[in-house]
Amino acid sequence: MKSIKNKIFKIIQPADNSSVLSKMFDLVIVTLILINTVTIIAATFSLSALKIRIFLIIEIVSVIIFSVEYILRLWTADLLYPEKKPFIARIKLFFSPMAIVDLLAILPFYIPFLLPIDLRILRLIRLLRLFRLFKMNRYTSGLSSIGNVLKKKSDQLVSSIFVVFLLMIISSVIMYYFENPVQPDVFSNAFSGLWWAISTFTTVGYGDIYPLTVAGKIFSAIIALLGIGLVAVPTGIISAGFMENIEDNNKQLTEDNIAKIREILEKYDSKNL
Repeated sequence: MKSIKNKIFKIIQPADNSSVLSKMFDLVIVTLILINTVTIIAATFSLSALKIRIFLIIEIVSVIIFSVEYILRLWTADLLYPEKKPFIARIKLFFSPMAIVDLLAILPFYIPFLLPIDLRILRLIRLLRLFRLFKMNRYTSGLSSIGNVLKKKSDQLVSSIFVVFLLMIISSVIMYYFENPVQPDVFSNAFSGLWWAISTFTTVGYGDIYPLTVAGKIFSAIIALLGIGLVAVPTGIISAGFMENIEDNNKQLTEDNIAKIREILEKYDSKNL
């Protein structure tokens, strides 16, 4: 049983260059994810009864495969976290971001069977099927890099976004006092100008909410200029994170290549001796 478990664990983990079965498994999962994405988009059009039936079959097959994958990942969690007890390892995996994505990808199929739900709510729940697209993160290096960068720079990103959000709140309150006497319907309370603050800080400027007073216009201009710099801060942090990630990957590749060359030289020397 343990040897079977080890084999399954190696297959369901992202493939390395030596594992054919793991590559085949990854290919099947990625193909299913892409097919499901196409069917979700196609479902927004008017379809014939035959196409609806085909899409339902695809949905059932996909859910079965994704469910088996999810169960196998929970079963082999103790191999992923060997330093922890099996139960603790499964709990840790269950609450991991990718495991949550896996669960959300299959949950909409089972909810109607478990709970009586209004059809309008069911349509909203079915939107969770789009989470299947995020499963690609496990099988593509590009999406994995984005996740690694966001995780590595999370503290800096949260700090910068919090500062921007705080300034938006302050700007919304100030604009309320400037514009409420002139536009009581538009700026009815301190938070009614928050949409204006977001569109101004990001320099989008939809024009649906705008100041009429001189003080409001001057303040809006200042906020727009500040927004150019402040909103660019998170972008700069992410860009720096990508550069660091590329450098780390290049360094790792160099170290791996050096290790392989040393291994080859050692084998060559041992043969000559």
